[in-house]
Amino acid sequence: MSKASSLSKSKGAKVWATLRIAIGLIMLWAFMDKMFGLGYSTCRAIDAKTKVESVKVLCVKSVSKGASPTVGFLKNSPKGPLKTQYNKIAGNHLADFLFMAGLLLIGLSLISGIGIKIASVSGILLMLMMWSAVLPPAQHPFLDDHVIYAIVLLGVMLTNDEQVWGLGKWWKNQSIVKKYPILI
Repeated sequence: MSKASSLSKSKGAKVWATLRIAIGLIMLWAFMDKMFGLGYSTCRAIDAKTKVESVKVLCVKSVSKGASPTVGFLKNSPKGPLKTQYNKIAGNHLADFLFMAGLLLIGLSLISGIGIKIASVSGILLMLMMWSAVLPPAQHPFLDDHVIYAIVLLGVMLTNDEQVWGLGKWWKNQSIVKKYPILI
């Protein structure tokens, strides 16, 4: 391999690593915000009288205070052909658990570089479900950020052999991963 080709491949691996870690941070932040109400989408309110926005960490809308992480989105946001189905699962304990576990585990996996196949496929499914809840998207007939994230996750999975900035190379050498390659 030529020096130029090797350098180009190295730069590409760094771009994919940046995308992998960035999406991992988005997923992990969504988990933390929903769990503890850090004020980005959870526990942010505008006072009706003063119109002043405020954040109350650990408000009653946070999972740590017993709230459902799926009710707000699945009761209010869905539209289109799947609206009724998504409304029905809003607040379901299994849906709440799977959603929160997915955000946490996908986020940690993408950040660490461990279990990228399972995390990518899970992330793609999560993104496509979120996309399908708001059909048609507001800005384009069929594309939105969830589809773009899904495409990026597919790229991360397909280019993971070149992984940099992660524990993937170490992880590949573990006996359980050698026995079950799906864990790469």
